[in-house]
Amino acid sequence: MLAKRNEVTHCKPQWGHDLSKEHEQLVVKHYGGVPVFVTDWPKSIKPFYMRGNDDKKTVACFDLLVPKVGELCGGSLREERLRLLETSLKKAGLADTLSWYLDLRRYGGAPTGGYGIGFERYLQWSLGIQNIKDTLPFPRWAHHCDL
Repeated sequence: MLAKRNEVTHCKPQWGHDLSKEHEQLVVKHYGGVPVFVTDWPKSIKPFYMRGNDDKKTVACFDLLVPKVGELCGGSLREERLRLLETSLKKAGLADTLSWYLDLRRYGGAPTGGYGIGFERYLQWSLGIQNIKDTLPFPRWAHHCDL
């Protein structure tokens, strides 16, 4: 969808790369300025634990994009197929470090998923706050913290 639009953007969207905030806003605008779910992201930009889709190029995940904020929350299914998980960890060079994670799948466990929401982004979107810095409960500014 973004590749077909002729709008000038700071960087051109490409398959296999993440979306910039500018791209996220264009997607929301394209669909009428309402919240939009983007699903099945490229496997190459996502963590090893996300469940791979049958096409071998994407993973079973989503981002919820909202007007003026961009990504509000994201989530995914977790890879429960031991052989695919082993392959992903070896490819990432993490097989030895995360052998305990493989054991969780090897010795049982149900298929799972998870998501996360940015609380400050939620406040920014729901309250219509322009700058996310104004949503922080503990304001920060230069030279405020003496070290």
